[in-house]
Amino acid sequence: MKILFVCTGNICRSPMAEGILRSKLRKDGIQAETDSCGFESFHIGDHPDNRAQSVCRKNGIDISGHVARLFRKQDFDNFDRIYVMDASHYYNLSRMARSAAHIGNH
Repeated sequence: MKILFVCTGNICRSPMAEGILRSKLRKDGIQAETDSCGFESFHIGDHPDNRAQSVCRKNGIDISGHVARLFRKQDFDNFDRIYVMDASHYYNLSRMARSAAHIGNH
């Protein structure tokens, strides 16, 4: 299973969601890949916001190695599940989908 989380700049919500799920999967011994990305380019290459890192660190989760990236159309093919952080992200994802199947399965 490959799971992708998507938010705006990929420095707060989606890296936190990725880190939390990755931690839970590891704890439960479940094999899965996680990743996150964003729709806006202004944080490409940045590490997660210090506040997001601090909250995660306080809960035993390290997201400091994450590097922000943009959502790509090929992500539809590379991930089994794609989770967005709000309705505007769902709208953006829907507009990029090559087929209704991409939206129905994610």
